[in-house]
Amino acid sequence: VFKKKLKVDGSIDKFKARLVAKGIDYFDSYSTVTRLTTIRILIAMASIHKLIVHQMDVKTTFLNGDLDEEIYMDQPEGFVVQGQESKVCKLRKSLYGLKQAPKQWHEKFDNTLISNGFVVNESDRCVYNKFSIDSGVIICLYMDDMLILGTDMDVVKSTKDLLSSNFDMKDLGEADVILGIKIIRNSEGITLSQSHYVEKVLKKFNHFDCDPVRTPYDPSIHLKKNRGSPIAQSEYAKIIGSVMFLMNCTRPDIAYAVSRLSRYTHNPAYEHWNALTRLLRYLKGTMNLGLTYIGRPTVLEGYCGAN
Repeated sequence: VFKKKLKVDGSIDKFKARLVAKGIDYFDSYSTVTRLTTIRILIAMASIHKLIVHQMDVKTTFLNGDLDEEIYMDQPEGFVVQGQESKVCKLRKSLYGLKQAPKQWHEKFDNTLISNGFVVNESDRCVYNKFSIDSGVIICLYMDDMLILGTDMDVVKSTKDLLSSNFDMKDLGEADVILGIKIIRNSEGITLSQSHYVEKVLKKFNHFDCDPVRTPYDPSIHLKKNRGSPIAQSEYAKIIGSVMFLMNCTRPDIAYAVSRLSRYTHNPAYEHWNALTRLLRYLKGTMNLGLTYIGRPTVLEGYCGAN
């Protein structure tokens, strides 16, 4: 598989070539990944306790996993040995394309950290911590991306050395982007922003030059089920999916509008399209909005609307 890896701004980072097996024989195929809510909570804690937040990336992630089964694959296209076309390859390590590859990788990572004194968080099993009297470190894993939060630079460096001695790692320094979300440090605290993603969505659906509005939804409009034929249902669904990802990550302010509009995804009418267009116009005027953690209160608080 040949793939172009892109940076956040859309420019090409590098070209990747990857050997992928067509896996059909497997038992467990799950992969544990950290939740977005966990990442937000950790960023809030970093702001409160002035933690150092760094980032590392695992190179050729799934090749780190050890196989429990005996697995064979056809010789890769272009690398078939002449005169031995009928032979197959026996896999010695996990490989991309195998259904069990993510699980095997997580097991290897999990065993490595636990054997080195880390404790698994029971609420999110992709979060590991190791604390002593005067220092501590937290590792948050999302497949091959990880955040390392430490009380000081020494403990962060020792954690990086531990990971690099066990896996082929890439040190990305101070955390900049995680799952397409920008992490911005300033005098106020730490901000999570997806302004680049909003711009990408608006350009993709031809609304980048639209006139902005100040609210995401008009409460005087009462949407009803469409009894007629759907209007551009596929395009409507694509936009809903795009803004839903944005809502789940950093923009809870559009949650109500997305919730209402997503009810009509299977059969949208003109009035539903008008309401969705209003949401896109709101995003155009609020592209730079994000979640900012200012380091207080020191106790996390949650709020719920009365209705």
